Amino acid sequence: MRTIGERSGWTEAIARLDRGWVQVKVPLPFSLRWVNSYIVPEADGFTVIDPGLGTAEAKALWEDVLAGLGIEWKAIKRVLLTHQHPDHYGLAGYVQQKSGCEVWMSRRAHAYARRLWGPGSDFPSALRELYLEHGMPGEVMDSIEANLDSFIARVLPEPQVTYMEAGETIRLGDLNWEMIDAPGHAFGQLCFYQRDIRWMICGDQVLPRITPNVSVVPGEEKDPLAAFLNSLETLKAYEVDYALPGHRDPFEAFRTRIDELIRHHDRRLKEMEELLAQEPQTAFDLCEKLFGARLRENPHNLRFAMSETLAHLYYLEQRGRVRAVRASGSAVVFLADAANGRGNPEA
Repeated sequence: MRTIGERSGWTEAIARLDRGWVQVKVPLPFSLRWVNSYIVPEADGFTVIDPGLGTAEAKALWEDVLAGLGIEWKAIKRVLLTHQHPDHYGLAGYVQQKSGCEVWMSRRAHAYARRLWGPGSDFPSALRELYLEHGMPGEVMDSIEANLDSFIARVLPEPQVTYMEAGETIRLGDLNWEMIDAPGHAFGQLCFYQRDIRWMICGDQVLPRITPNVSVVPGEEKDPLAAFLNSLETLKAYEVDYALPGHRDPFEAFRTRIDELIRHHDRRLKEMEELLAQEPQTAFDLCEKLFGARLRENPHNLRFAMSETLAHLYYLEQRGRVRAVRASGSAVVFLADAANGRGNPEA
């Protein structure tokens, strides 16, 4: 389905796909290494999907890629955003500024982007309150807040946004695509499905080789893991021959990968129940047992690990498989439930 360009200069960062699409591996300054952007030819120019994080390296790459492909900035007519995480959303305003293009995303994703990165954001204080409540030491949270602050410059300028919503159809390339709500990884995330060619643009909802982060985030889903697993079951019903993810390379075994992700979370839930059966623990205690105490040295990844630990604990708690004890003035402690799942599964 794909051929890699010449292995020199900017061509190392691109892959030419079918239908004239181009995958651009936009660099990231953390362990994921790159985020996928896709250049889509249109009758009047080009659409760019998820342009990447606003770093000097990413901007330089875009200059080289567009020049190498013979595309002027003004030929970019639209940016589509699968979701609002900074590695996807960050360069949207920059591309709009350079090209004059429209930027499209879901209303919920845009509202949350503004809460995360807009003026007067309460997100850092809300996250601090959540993490301290669940046992994270204050000095560890300080490093996470400093890391969060570093992203603000990487999502500016803020784009002017046109809304698109799940359930609607969008014209992309020369085809109509269905937009699908894909919660759990990011509030308001959209996947895009083309029924005739059976392609799925899946954002970060289904990734090859790595598991999408599923996090408890202040102001988003109350049970993000349930939302994520339900979304996977919904996506599994689609006939997909080719999936274009936000990270790693496009792949074909879409349903197989969904089954692997579901099994991964089932194993993680059971592992957490077993750890809590040994002794009551805070979410931070569990996080360090699951992901390692050395993660304190990497506040970016620690934030993902802590919020994902909470997502699994909330899932277990709401199904009666663990209990949370909230003593005044103390961190929340989770205990294995003796009934082990005989609580109300719809709670």
